[in-house]
Amino acid sequence: MTTRRWQLAHGRHLDLGGKAVIVGILNVTPDSFSDGGLFVAPEQAMAQARRMVEEGASVIDVGGESTRPGASPVAVEEEHARVLPVIEALARLGKALISVDSYREDTARLAVAAGAHIVNDVWGLQREPGVARVAAETGAGLVIMHTGRDRQKLPDVIEDQFSFLRKSLEIARQNGVADDQIVLDPGFG
Repeated sequence: MTTRRWQLAHGRHLDLGGKAVIVGILNVTPDSFSDGGLFVAPEQAMAQARRMVEEGASVIDVGGESTRPGASPVAVEEEHARVLPVIEALARLGKALISVDSYREDTARLAVAAGAHIVNDVWGLQREPGVARVAAETGAGLVIMHTGRDRQKLPDVIEDQFSFLRKSLEIARQNGVADDQIVLDPGFG
């Protein structure tokens, strides 16, 4: 099996293809779809991150806005208050690669400055295309996720994913993101 080197921020990389990579999802939101807000406090979040690393996670993905159906968006300042202290603490810990789950350019930029290696855009660059610029300027790995939320979808699920991700890749390339920085996520919806 061939491997692919995924280039990340801060001079890091991740080799993909030889074996599975475990990504620990750390939602620091009171209305998380997966954990019901158990890790809102930074101390609780760090304890959970340590557990995930001990159990084999190579990447910790920190999210500050719930993506569950019907969730309300949060103000950018609230997102920053939720994710940045956790990312800074994880960077000091230095054990896992750090991903920020955000579609906001400002959050992505601050998260990479705080130590994140990866930006995971759940709107596939189509909400705030400036996220691609952040990845290009910082060298951050970029996860481009397909979503069916708040848009007209094609009837064929596979064709919808291809169409959506083609547009997202065009945005990434127009903003100077190198192919070796990109990973596609078929997403939900």
